[in-house]
Amino acid sequence: MREPLVLDCEDVAWFRDQPDGARGAAAALGRRIGLGEQRTAQLVLAIAELASNITKHAADGSLLLRVLRTRESAGVEVIVVDSGPGMADVPAALRDGVSSVGTLGVGLGAVQRLADQFDIHSMPGLGTVQFARFWPHPLDPRLTGEVAVGGITRPIGGEDTCGDSWAARIDPGEQNAQAPAEDAAPARETPAAPGWAAMTGARPGEYAHRTGTRPSDRTEYALGHRRSQLVRGAAAGPGDGILVMSCDGLGHGPMAALASQAAVKAFRSSTAHTPEQVMEAVHRALRGTRGAAVAVARLEVDGRVLFCGIGNISASVVSASSRSNLLSHPGIVGHQMRQLRTYEHRLPAGGALVMHSDGLSERWTPGDLAALLHHPPALIAAGLLRQAGTRRDDASVVVAKGAR
Repeated sequence: MREPLVLDCEDVAWFRDQPDGARGAAAALGRRIGLGEQRTAQLVLAIAELASNITKHAADGSLLLRVLRTRESAGVEVIVVDSGPGMADVPAALRDGVSSVGTLGVGLGAVQRLADQFDIHSMPGLGTVQFARFWPHPLDPRLTGEVAVGGITRPIGGEDTCGDSWAARIDPGEQNAQAPAEDAAPARETPAAPGWAAMTGARPGEYAHRTGTRPSDRTEYALGHRRSQLVRGAAAGPGDGILVMSCDGLGHGPMAALASQAAVKAFRSSTAHTPEQVMEAVHRALRGTRGAAVAVARLEVDGRVLFCGIGNISASVVSASSRSNLLSHPGIVGHQMRQLRTYEHRLPAGGALVMHSDGLSERWTPGDLAALLHHPPALIAAGLLRQAGTRRDDASVVVAKGAR
């Protein structure tokens, strides 16, 4: 099986009604990361076309520039989000010579040809989301596959820095590791909180009756239409898994961003295998900062999802017809974590794990994502930000399709 493609991502800047600023920033970014003169010129041309389309066609359109990295290479991705009017026939809009405003109409077709990867989703009355990726040439064939995890961040209105972040990495799992991770604290047998079932309405499931497992090892909780199992001493399964983190630094602005950046650094440098162990490493790294809400998930090749969350990160396993919420616990990572609990869920075929900060409303439904689920995770995240994001707080969304 081909190893899932996971990229490090750095959101650089958002642009609204600033086509000249976007072009200039793209040129500087291409030079800074070593994209090459010709490839940088092609990037700038694509940015000019996309920014022009926002001005001519879009309502409340924004363009995001970001850096994508692997160990060997760096590229630039541009994401465009708008709230209307949308396109009734996307394939027609991609054909050269098609225009709704009497211009030459080569914009989107040109961008698609120039980019190494391009995707678009549009619905009349709702708007359009699209992305284009530009890598140095000759293109590394390993970069042509679908990226397994994608996310997006946006600062609160009036700020340039965002206190939210996300990150992902491939992990070989405990059974593949040569030695125990130094920063991976032993799994703790945390006593059950008194009255937890009564407070949450959770009911013990039938798992223990069927398997003979002690209730202290696994307990099932009703979340949405499916069951989520509380797992004591959860261990990573065999084979590669994908670890994903969502972080919301407390407050907003530079101090929140410092906490969030510290969490990303700890996550990427950690060799821990399970969400609980990663959370312990992030907790240590955030001491001395204002702290954060953090959620960590591990997705495995068989569809198993392990999840551990502290604070107000919303997490859901979503299919085209269902949304099952995953349980986080109160606390502030870096300051106070009374209990760490790991929950096990299943990722449905064709579904996705979605985690987002409270910069997005929770009033979205599976139907809002149904038409997006066959697109890459970055496009799903951008579509959800358009659908549910607010400008009253920093916002972030991360979407994972798993290691399968």
